[in-house]
Amino acid sequence: MSEELNFIYEEAEEHMQKSIDHLEHELKSIRAGKASPQMLATVVVDYYGSPTPLSQVANVSARDAQTLTIQPWERNMLSAIERAIINANLGFAPSNNGEVVIINIPPLTEERRRDLVKQAKEEAEVAKVSIRNIRKEANNDIKKLEKNKEISEDESKIGHEQIQNLTDRYIKEVEKHLSKKEKDIMTV
Repeated sequence: MSEELNFIYEEAEEHMQKSIDHLEHELKSIRAGKASPQMLATVVVDYYGSPTPLSQVANVSARDAQTLTIQPWERNMLSAIERAIINANLGFAPSNNGEVVIINIPPLTEERRRDLVKQAKEEAEVAKVSIRNIRKEANNDIKKLEKNKEISEDESKIGHEQIQNLTDRYIKEVEKHLSKKEKDIMTV
């Protein structure tokens, strides 16, 4: 395989891996019924006028499968943290005992589980589209090399096959992540 084809292949693989990494990140934020600090990853707190991620102003931990606790570094941040959680519109009702913010995670209803599976499928579809777009770009790059006579027709054909194999591998990876998350969500 020519150096140019190798570069295109490696670049496509790197971008496809980023799509998988993004999918993993998005799936972690979809709750599967168990309390996880990751559920609050998108919460931004007003910290003395600056929007700051919750994880930078407090320690977030799961006390048990149904309870999250948020221990702020500064006690006067309790109400700001509560407001930020409510404003994040995650469906949680935080309370505080003067020292920590406590969130009780309600058990998921069957309907809510189906909605979460639907949300996970949407994220997986976004990842698949991203991977297919990367394949399209790589194939266009290969066609340009062939058109400019930098590679032969045979090398072009081999390059297209390798990009397709790479695409198939990453699409299977997306399916694997989706079915694992689906199983997590639907397990009562």
